[in-house]
Amino acid sequence: MQRLAYAKKHFKKSKNVYVKFIEQIKCKNSQDLDVFLENIILLKGEGVIIKKGDLAYQEGRSSNILKVKKFYDAEGLVIGINYKKKNENNNKINKNKINKKMKSLKIKLPNNIIFNLGGGFSNIQRINHPKIGDIITYKYYGLTKYKKPKFASFLRIRKKE
Repeated sequence: MQRLAYAKKHFKKSKNVYVKFIEQIKCKNSQDLDVFLENIILLKGEGVIIKKGDLAYQEGRSSNILKVKKFYDAEGLVIGINYKKKNENNNKINKNKINKKMKSLKIKLPNNIIFNLGGGFSNIQRINHPKIGDIITYKYYGLTKYKKPKFASFLRIRKKE
């Protein structure tokens, strides 16, 4: 608490529009956390950071701190495949030579928005990737101002019926 008191005193003297102190709250259980997270999302927040209440401040990353975010999932149609360009002997990239590894998929959503999906694939999935015409499921963390999924990540190919 000494660090927080010092910081508040400092920024009271040295105003900074980019610094805002956020009240720390204690969540009693997971339902309490869910309600708090939903309120943050309604206010256009991305998520919350939680830690054990009895631990002192720790600088840097720690296994005692957890980022909690809500993700959504959706489906899209694969309409194209982008491959990595081959770079032989660290020379100029020959645009005609294509590597076997997929870089990203071009996905078309039901609302006709198109975006590239490159995250969430293993090295094996980048070689044995979804095909044009497949419907894939991906997760994402909200939408951009252009209505494209933020931080989209591949989950699976939808099974054909």
